[in-house]
Amino acid sequence: MANPFYSYSPIVERPVRPLPEGKRIAVWFGLNVEHYEYGRPALSMAPFTAGLTPDPLNFGWREYGPRVGIWRMIEMFDELGVQPTAILNSDVIHEHPAIVAAGVERDWAWVGHGRNNSTWQVGMEPADEKAYIEDVADLIEEATGKRPAGWLGPSLTASPETNNLLAELGFGYCLDWGVDDEPFPFDVASGSLLSLPYSTELNDIPFYALQGQAGADFKQALIDQFDQLHAEGATRPRVMGVGLHPFLSGQPYRLRYVREAIEHMAAHDDVWFADADEIAAWYGAER
Repeated sequence: MANPFYSYSPIVERPVRPLPEGKRIAVWFGLNVEHYEYGRPALSMAPFTAGLTPDPLNFGWREYGPRVGIWRMIEMFDELGVQPTAILNSDVIHEHPAIVAAGVERDWAWVGHGRNNSTWQVGMEPADEKAYIEDVADLIEEATGKRPAGWLGPSLTASPETNNLLAELGFGYCLDWGVDDEPFPFDVASGSLLSLPYSTELNDIPFYALQGQAGADFKQALIDQFDQLHAEGATRPRVMGVGLHPFLSGQPYRLRYVREAIEHMAAHDDVWFADADEIAAWYGAER
């Protein structure tokens, strides 16, 4: 079966689209603001207790994020003058309203991330999925004053109709498909929908929860990725998207490595630190 979601397009054969002010690379940080339902299995550090209720070991591990880790990360981004993009489960609006208030105060861009990270769209009927996505968008708009322009499926899951529904509902971009270093258009039934670079490797879940790597490894990977894309950006600007989770990168012994990597990037004067909405708008204007 052929891939029905996008067409093959070699990066070297596309028109070069200059970034604002002649920058070489656009860098954006996706801050995953999530809610995991109590009593349902989810991403776990200790699988041997994941099926238990209660499961203090794993539930508490995840809950550290909204209680403590995210506030440490917000402070870091504020100090560095870098604006993250909030990738938001709509249940956070009533479960952790202080986080949403902090984001509104800072004028974050908001990406819809489903209702919670325990509910996936896999297997939904199109009408049900459409209503589900629309409800998430409505709740985010009501709480933040901004309707989300982007979408990321919980755990990067989707149905065969997700992209078509997103385009129909007026979303501008989706982050699910980490297959490129530039934005590109999806093939959708009507309207338009972009893919924005959101790396499945430069993401703290694979690094820490799946591969068991250390904070220093993550820092080096961020720097190595940046340096390579920055060098390539001399002839073709690139986009670098990084996924961060407060219960992982917000741990005290890990956050310094994210900070040091961002400081390395910020030492270059030809970097555009943007949010996901800004990058989508740039690409749309350049098409």
